Amino acid sequence: MGTSTWRRYVTHCWRPSTEDENENCSSRGDDVNGRVNGLWWYKDLGSHVYGEFSMAVIQANNILEDQSQLESGPMSSIESGPQGTFVGVYDGHAGPEASRFINNRLFENIKTIHDAEFTSENREMSPDVIKDAFLATEEEFLSMVRKQWEIKPQIASVGSCCLVGVVCGGSLYIANAGDSRVVLGRLEKVDKEVKAIQLSTEHNANFESVREELHSLHPDDPQIVVLKHKVWRVKGLIQVSRSIGDAYLKRAEFNRVPLLPKFRLPESFETPILLAEPSIHVQELYPEDQFLIFASDGLWEHLSSQEAVELVNNSPRNGIARKLVKAALQEAAKKREMRYSDLKKIDRGVRRHFHDDITVIVLFLDSHLFSRSSFRGPILSIKAGDANT
Repeated sequence: MGTSTWRRYVTHCWRPSTEDENENCSSRGDDVNGRVNGLWWYKDLGSHVYGEFSMAVIQANNILEDQSQLESGPMSSIESGPQGTFVGVYDGHAGPEASRFINNRLFENIKTIHDAEFTSENREMSPDVIKDAFLATEEEFLSMVRKQWEIKPQIASVGSCCLVGVVCGGSLYIANAGDSRVVLGRLEKVDKEVKAIQLSTEHNANFESVREELHSLHPDDPQIVVLKHKVWRVKGLIQVSRSIGDAYLKRAEFNRVPLLPKFRLPESFETPILLAEPSIHVQELYPEDQFLIFASDGLWEHLSSQEAVELVNNSPRNGIARKLVKAALQEAAKKREMRYSDLKKIDRGVRRHFHDDITVIVLFLDSHLFSRSSFRGPILSIKAGDANT
């Protein structure tokens, strides 16, 4: 879209914008639950069990479809259970219902399932607990879809990517379903540079490995992935191959009238087309592991992992999540041959033609806190709020 084209397109969509009016100022102390400013929600700096964190969200859709949370303290309801930090980034599509549902249920399911599996020998977090929590949240959401099907059938087309990180002691657990991404910033001892290490597996049909997985899971369906407008999509409909929700591609009972025709498949199916089971990665954390950047794909569409890591490494911690989002917005404006100051004036809804909702959580890791014998960190529960709903 050239300069003259976008000017004609947004002529009637300009508004006086207060967003970013304080973008060079930091906020701390009185924003316990975050702040809203125009299309922004942000928490510039806070403390978690193992260090500090920064969060930011920019809205592009008419209704914010990204949701996120950070939980610091008990990872269990049992007094002697593990302490840690939980991060969740939920990038919704076709509506906000799935991402909001996950924001309310996933962490609670992790605690419930951990408590059920808790023994004197097994007190820590485990990959199975996280995986089972994903699947339990999926079942709860599909159950809600079934209950609302008659009065709100379009909820069957709503889904969400789901990226989770849990830091417990000196261990890091990453679970992902969809195409959000978490990147570790690690200080290389030899050259003293901070390198980006991607820790999540992305489930997007544009990756050949994902297309191969889909073909192996659906060997009798030559149309399991279709190239449309130079983009690979599962059944020609959706880019991600794993999600929570998207009931119309999980259970055939929802792929029928009164669902909108654009979501309905011409043939029925028995095997779920999309999966809710996450890819899980577990690793030990070391003193050279400096920070983690969790973000929805709206950020990575405009910044590389290394660019993001270098920006965090070379900037003050306070407000760094907002700074990352702003860098992505500046790149989005540049791609459309427009000024960032003009992009800021475009309202939600129309804004989606220029960039996606973007969520960023930067989790700083202070390694000397990993080995402390008793819990003395802050207990915190914070959820990114909707700016305009």
